[in-house]
Amino acid sequence: MLDLLIVGAGPAGLSAAVYAKRAAFEMCVLEKERHGFGQITLSDRVDNYLGISGVDGYALGESFKKHAESLNVPFKYSEAVSMEKKNEVFLTTLQDGKILESRCVIYAAGAVRKQLGVEGEEHFAGGGVSYCAACDGAFYHNKVVAVIGGGDTALGDSIFLSKLCSKVYLIHRRAEFRGAAAMLNRIKRTDNIEIIAPASVTRISGGSHVESLTLNNGKIIDVDGVFVAVGTIPNTALIRNLVSCDCGGYIIADEDGKTNIDGFFAAGDVRTKRLRQIITAAADGANAVSSAEEFLRNR
Repeated sequence: MLDLLIVGAGPAGLSAAVYAKRAAFEMCVLEKERHGFGQITLSDRVDNYLGISGVDGYALGESFKKHAESLNVPFKYSEAVSMEKKNEVFLTTLQDGKILESRCVIYAAGAVRKQLGVEGEEHFAGGGVSYCAACDGAFYHNKVVAVIGGGDTALGDSIFLSKLCSKVYLIHRRAEFRGAAAMLNRIKRTDNIEIIAPASVTRISGGSHVESLTLNNGKIIDVDGVFVAVGTIPNTALIRNLVSCDCGGYIIADEDGKTNIDGFFAAGDVRTKRLRQIITAAADGANAVSSAEEFLRNR
């Protein structure tokens, strides 16, 4: 019987593992990919993690894991197919039929960015195609970029990038935007943001880096970078019948990681939160372990 099962080996899960091991928990990290570190691997350069700059996302994720391994954190590489709670014990069934029993769970399975699904997107991921303006915007100082999307994230990214870039194209497939009217009005008053709507991207082109976008009307726009902001999908299908989630599928939990189920904690991009960054994911992992300690102590 484990004190704690941590699901996911991204920044949130690995941070939780370090804190849990130092707290002498009988614990294990469950990760479906042996070399998986979550969305961090999509960043070709990380410059906003405190104390570490100019490192690619995969290398940073690898250093997080090595820290956990140096503390002899145990890892189990398999995918969970079901999870339930019976008699105050969480039962996690793996692909091979084995069942892991734990007194509490920190669920840090993360989320995946929705993609456009157009030609060139996958090829230029990390080479001009980004899914995080806050992460990568600084690399496009005085350059021309495009933001794809029509929600609050896309509008916010456009405003953020307009302060760094010489030109920002905001491209949305519909004439109407889903984002807040106040943000849209601000964008319309910003000289270096140009709205192109309704329009959709059909191709991303370039050499070693992104150079242009082709729209569905045949128009070609020269850009140095593309920021895709069409939403994210939390990896919560496994536990949506176990804990409360919002309409987007994110686990409803505050910074302490507590959910509506005693002993079940959420950390990282998988929970409801305003800012989804590496540093906030790491903080979530630490907070969730603190909550798990309190839970086990009270039991």
